[in-house]
Amino acid sequence: MAAIGIYGSAGRMGRAIATIAHDDGVAIAGGADASDDAVALAHAADVLVDFSTPAALEAHLAAATGARTPIVVGTTGLNSTHHALLDRAAETIAVLQTGNTSLGVTLLANLVREAAARLGPDWDIEIAEMHHRHKVDAPSGTALLLGDAAAKGRGTTLGEERVDSRAGLVGARTEGTIGFASLRGGSVIGDHMVVFAGEGERIELGHRGEDRTIFARGAIKAALWLADKPAGRYGMSEVLGF
Repeated sequence: MAAIGIYGSAGRMGRAIATIAHDDGVAIAGGADASDDAVALAHAADVLVDFSTPAALEAHLAAATGARTPIVVGTTGLNSTHHALLDRAAETIAVLQTGNTSLGVTLLANLVREAAARLGPDWDIEIAEMHHRHKVDAPSGTALLLGDAAAKGRGTTLGEERVDSRAGLVGARTEGTIGFASLRGGSVIGDHMVVFAGEGERIELGHRGEDRTIFARGAIKAALWLADKPAGRYGMSEVLGF
């Protein structure tokens, strides 16, 4: 079985992955944080998982490509520059990037894409998410993942249709847009709801994360799946066989 190296090992997700891996008999090659040697870990591991910070991604991808070690990136708050780095790394190694490693969320994203494709632009799409008070990015990576799935179902891109704020007199809703609402408070692990609102009816597809171990288990499953894959860009859907 492949040995997993953890970037961001001292964080909540890093600690959860190490605990679940230990309980399930999955080998851990080691961990690295801001002051540690990312290159050494990349050479020691068969596959890497990164739940650190966007600022550390470039160094971690450089270490992974230098060692020819596949990497799962679950860090959220990434921008277009980060995605360009991921695309470049995927030319050399297997890269799986996701805003959420939960298997339930992965299934939800596929349901959202299918619903968006079949219902069409007459149905308005709104995505609401809530997380704990310490989360620093909004909308959440998972909300954006779900929005991207909805946009793909409609044959468009999230960049074209995304609406984050409706403060003030913004006018009527524009057809085809995908709206986001973010709530922060307490210790909520992660709640997401995708609403398809039509004339006289509404469909709500949702997921509630009740324990952080769901993300750790999904990350481990993704890492073990990715370990022997050829260079390329992958997502959680492929882990579930979509």
